[in-house]
Amino acid sequence: MRITSRRNTIVFFLTLGVCLAGLAVAVGFGWIILNWREGVKVVLGIIFFGAIVTGIILNTIFLVREVRRNEQHDSFINAVTHELKTPIASLRLYLQTLQSRQVNDDQRREFYQLMLLDTDRLLGTVEQVLKAGKAGMKRAAAHRIEVEFGSLVRECIDLARTRHHLQPEAVRFEGIVDGVATRVLGDPEELRTAVSNVLDNAIKYSYGEVSVSVELRAPDEEHILLRVRDRGVGIPPEELKQIFKRFYRVPNRALAHVKGTGLGLFIVRAIARKHGGHAYAESDGEGRGTTITIELPRSVA
Repeated sequence: MRITSRRNTIVFFLTLGVCLAGLAVAVGFGWIILNWREGVKVVLGIIFFGAIVTGIILNTIFLVREVRRNEQHDSFINAVTHELKTPIASLRLYLQTLQSRQVNDDQRREFYQLMLLDTDRLLGTVEQVLKAGKAGMKRAAAHRIEVEFGSLVRECIDLARTRHHLQPEAVRFEGIVDGVATRVLGDPEELRTAVSNVLDNAIKYSYGEVSVSVELRAPDEEHILLRVRDRGVGIPPEELKQIFKRFYRVPNRALAHVKGTGLGLFIVRAIARKHGGHAYAESDGEGRGTTITIELPRSVA
């Protein structure tokens, strides 16, 4: 209901802006026609009405953007609330069970394991929000060292396999041939965050059996290219640039079961830019998978 209300508001303000602009143009042309013999008045009238029309259009664009931004904020708050509430409720349930009844050692160990997973989920959500705030600050990376990017990517792949309980063949890695340096200058923790976010997205949005391809290449002597390709839900062409915006999630019913904050790819792009590179997405459309590419400047001795 709230989404429908917001969309109706956007349509209302857009229609109002168009009508006001049209009315201003009509009045302006009418005034010019009536006073066409007086050159100075005509010129001043054109400037005056041009300024009015421009102001109306800019005001309408601003209002529509604000409505959309508020809608994204609401979606983000709902997503974060769910991501926090679900593991907390689960933890409470397990603790109440342990407090109110006797359980054997096997069940106790199982409960402890599940509670640890819930705390990891809580910590992951909090860290995602904190990293988004840090990534949004437009400043250079504070802690920069030479990082062997190929080794870092392999570590992230191993961690993703463990975290999502995947077989080795589920996430395949094709690296640069041995002997070719893959060093970049940057913050290793931020780079690890960017790579992990891309991998997690590829796994989360896969259809059924996970099949992710990770490719690391050096297209020239100055850049390193990381491509992560999945065979998942895909992205419509018009949404490819939008997915890197803060809080943005692709409106797709097939993704309703996938929970998230809409911050993952925003963090990826922000980190890539802070390191002098960029990130972009490619997809042939819904149901045809997605490829996320991170390009970074190469550190050459």
